[in-house]
Amino acid sequence: MTAQLQARYWLLALAVLLVLIWLLSSILLPFVAGMAVAYFLDPPTDKLEERGLSRGLSATIVVVVFFVLVVLAALLLVPILQSQIAGFAERLPGYIAGLRDTALPLVIDLGTRIGIDVGASAGDALKEIAADAVGFGISLLRQAWSGGLAIFNILSLLVITPVVAFYLLRDFDHMIAALNDWLPREHAGTVRGLLSDIDDVMAGFIRGQGTVCLILASFYGLSLTLAGLEFGLIIGLFSGLVSFVPFVGALLGLILSMLTALTQFLPEGDFLHIVIIAAIFAVGQVMEGYVLTPRLLGNRIGLHPVWVMFALLAGGALFGFVGVLISVPAAAAIGVMVRFGHDRYMGSRLYLGADGRPPDGPAP
Repeated sequence: MTAQLQARYWLLALAVLLVLIWLLSSILLPFVAGMAVAYFLDPPTDKLEERGLSRGLSATIVVVVFFVLVVLAALLLVPILQSQIAGFAERLPGYIAGLRDTALPLVIDLGTRIGIDVGASAGDALKEIAADAVGFGISLLRQAWSGGLAIFNILSLLVITPVVAFYLLRDFDHMIAALNDWLPREHAGTVRGLLSDIDDVMAGFIRGQGTVCLILASFYGLSLTLAGLEFGLIIGLFSGLVSFVPFVGALLGLILSMLTALTQFLPEGDFLHIVIIAAIFAVGQVMEGYVLTPRLLGNRIGLHPVWVMFALLAGGALFGFVGVLISVPAAAAIGVMVRFGHDRYMGSRLYLGADGRPPDGPAP
């Protein structure tokens, strides 16, 4: 009976938590960002504490240095990014029109060779695709502005995120001690083990995947700019930062880059630069798949890429932009609990049977 009451209590607490996240998702962004920053900055804070500094002073130094660097980077990059974003948005219809004018003769010639008349229909189709693409892009920007990048949210990110990160870094050990006192005594050891595994998974993901995204953003931005691609910096940074979604960041970056490169270089017959742009993304994918992810992330998450994409879509559908940010760590935490439940099931009578062995063979 006690186990049933405990299960009901924790299920009720989980349901209340999910409802609160859903109701408060519009204001949770700076708190989620602060938690991510705290996870990212915990190792250097621990190292300073090991050198004899107090936890509070260590947290203060690390947070101040981190956000000073962020502000300096923003002061350097924001004017450039702002001009590139405005220029790219202004010239996107021209890029699509230029690509249509360049590609349409090739499509018509290919259709003629295989005996299909695609002259007028291809032109109309490409016009419709261009109009839909521009409309979708404008709609996406409007949704991003209203949903996650409004002025209030930007200010809250700048003000609240450092405060949340500082207090989490300073008081995390005290929070863990308080949480430990709340655990049911009978199952405290098991719950502590699960929470430790979840903490390792989430910390590994945030630090590892965050580092991978920053390295890829720097690589793509610098490489595309040196390759002479117009708006290469903004496209490269976008491609790297969205790389926490498997394959999606590189695919979107490749599409945007090739759209720009074909319009910029194809009319001049410069195929070399087009090949170079494609090669940059090929190198980036090899570097991510065989160097960065194995070394920085390894198998810490324990999730298949398909489940990662499902978690991102589900989190976005349920909780909006905040859901996208917390979806993969939450899915990894759920994965830890599912593996724990699977191990318990494999050793239980539900699997082994009443006599301790499965009906169709010996116990494993």
